[in-house]
Amino acid sequence: MISKQATPQSLQARAPVKRFPPVLLKVFFLTLITVFMVSIGVSWAIVHPTRRPVNETPSTVGLEYEEVTFFSREDGLELRGWLLPSKDSDRTVIVAHGYHNNRLQDDVPALLLVKELVHTGYNVLLFDFRNCGNSPGQMTSIGQYEVRDLLGAIDFVQASPAISRRIAVLGFSMGASTAILAGVQEPAVDVIIADSPFADLKALFRTKFYPFGDLIAHEISFLTGLRPGQVSPATALRGPASKPLLIIHGDADEVIPKEHSQELLRAGGPNANLWIVPGAKHLKSYAVAGSSYSSRVIDFLNDNLR
Repeated sequence: MISKQATPQSLQARAPVKRFPPVLLKVFFLTLITVFMVSIGVSWAIVHPTRRPVNETPSTVGLEYEEVTFFSREDGLELRGWLLPSKDSDRTVIVAHGYHNNRLQDDVPALLLVKELVHTGYNVLLFDFRNCGNSPGQMTSIGQYEVRDLLGAIDFVQASPAISRRIAVLGFSMGASTAILAGVQEPAVDVIIADSPFADLKALFRTKFYPFGDLIAHEISFLTGLRPGQVSPATALRGPASKPLLIIHGDADEVIPKEHSQELLRAGGPNANLWIVPGAKHLKSYAVAGSSYSSRVIDFLNDNLR
C-alpha cells in the first residue's frame, strides 16, 4: 500500500483554528465599553462646567462701574456685565474671560489690570459668557457660541457712540481664542490681544486627552451638536483680514502649550506679535511679568488705537 505524504498545504488545512480565550475577549469588550462610557462622562463634563460665582465688584479695587445687560448676537441670550468708564474716553477694551471662569478672571487677576487700563484712559467692558457667572445658559461651547456673546458685547459698545470710536478685544485662554475668532470677522474691532489662546480646539483635545482626543470631540458633537473642529482661531487668521494682534503666552503653560501661540503667530501675518513670558504658567504672565505686562499691553493699545 502506498501511503500519501502530508503536504504543507494539507497540514495547514487541518491545523486547528486559534481562538482568543473567552476571558481575553471579555476583558477587551469591557475595556472598550469603559473607555466609551468614560469618554461620554468627560465630554459632558467639559461642556457643563460648574459655575463660579461673581463674588467681587470693581469697587474692591476702587473703580466706579455700571451694571449692564446686552444680547448675544444671533441667538439673543441676555448677558450680564459691568461697564467701567474712563473720563472723556471714546476708546473701549472688551475683556473676554476664560473657560470655567467669569468676568472677574481672578486667576490673572483681571481687575488689577483693568484698573491700569481705566486709569490710562480706556473704558472697559467686563461680562460673563453664557453659562458663566451671572449670565444664563446651559452649556459652554469653548468658543463656538461664545463668539456670538463677544459679538453682542461689541454691538453693545457700538450702540453707545461716546465710547465706541475705537474698540479692542482682550481675551484670556478660551476668551483669547474667542477674541481672535470675533475680532477677525467684526470690522468694528481695531485691535486684538490674546493671552494664552489655543490655535485649534480639536488639536488641543488631542494634546490634553491623548490618545482619546478625537473620540471626546466626537462624543461632544454627538451629545450636544457642537462642532469642536470648527473652533479654529488659526484658520480664521489665515483669511484676508489682518489686524494688529498681540499674543501673550507663558513658556511654562501646562494647560495650553505655547506652541499654540506660535502657530497663531505664523497664521496672523505681518501685524501679529508674540511675547513669550519666561517661567509663566497658564494665565500667569501678568502675575510673573507685572508692570512689564501692563506696559506692553497699554503700549500696544496706544500705538494702534490713536
